[in-house]
Amino acid sequence: MQGHGKPPNGRYNVGFLMVPGFSQLAFSSTLEPLRMANHLADRELYRWYLISRDGAPVTASSGLTSDVDHDLERAPPPDLLLVCAGVDVQRHCDRATLTWLKRLAARRIPLGAVCTGGYMLAQAGLLDGYRCTLHWEHISSIHEARMFPAVTFSSQLFVMDRDRYTCSGGIAPLDMMLNLIGRQQGLELAEAIAEEFIHERIRGVGDRQRTPLRVRLGHSHPKLEEVATLMEANLQEPLSLDELASYADLSRRQLERLFQRYVDCPPLKYYLELRLVRARLLLRQTHMPITDVAHACGFVSPPHFTKCYHDRFGHSPSRERKRRSDRQAEADALQAASLAARPAPDEV
Repeated sequence: MQGHGKPPNGRYNVGFLMVPGFSQLAFSSTLEPLRMANHLADRELYRWYLISRDGAPVTASSGLTSDVDHDLERAPPPDLLLVCAGVDVQRHCDRATLTWLKRLAARRIPLGAVCTGGYMLAQAGLLDGYRCTLHWEHISSIHEARMFPAVTFSSQLFVMDRDRYTCSGGIAPLDMMLNLIGRQQGLELAEAIAEEFIHERIRGVGDRQRTPLRVRLGHSHPKLEEVATLMEANLQEPLSLDELASYADLSRRQLERLFQRYVDCPPLKYYLELRLVRARLLLRQTHMPITDVAHACGFVSPPHFTKCYHDRFGHSPSRERKRRSDRQAEADALQAASLAARPAPDEV
């Protein structure tokens, strides 16, 4: 099936590739609109099934485990395949899974992804020449690592580019699926689903991911937003306080008073916080050397970076990296325990 139209048989089959560590919230936000569409239409508009690499249950980042219906080789071809991923998706981009995705693409089956699932599609080369999106945290990490140069990453909530549907995490998949349902079944049904979910507005492809500063702070001040945007755009080579004030057509004293009033901290402290948060994302989501992370976040030297990081988070950058590997080892142990607890075929 091509584009956003209805399949010939009138029922749309959606396959979900469940990647270990997937986001339960993003998956539910993707699946539930399909269920509600069937309920409100009082007929089966959509059918879905879950797939894992080997047919074994898959554990989400929350620790909850989901049974699946098929392994890769026995899964029937869907009208749309959605990759549901989450933390450490890089570890699960094995050859067998990527080859299977390429086979689906060769059959001209539309492919999509939620949360970090787009990373797996990009790793398979299936987003080359496409626009796509991921959660903004992962986009920043990919840009820093200069990965996937043939892919155009967008900060939109979701992107529908020809036969590729990609979406950021959280509840944004709800909006992507409502848009898809609206195009296939009519806007009236999509709006009825939104009402059932108490979702007051169906966000469109023009909506972006990053929460505006005025929403995070609960109020708006144009000059404050302007300076904060300048800071976010200049993390590797931080601007001085005088430069920030000049760009915003403020005096240095006015800028300091503005941050103290609305953010309750000096502007340079706020700027440092942005840089340290970016550094933590890079430490958790990439394999960049710590020295390169320090440089990418505007620190003059690794020792200065280490001191600032420890002061903010209570541990060193190297300890942050070790925490990541410890968390993954724990997740692997939980997955192994879950598999070991499954009854043998002759016990079922």
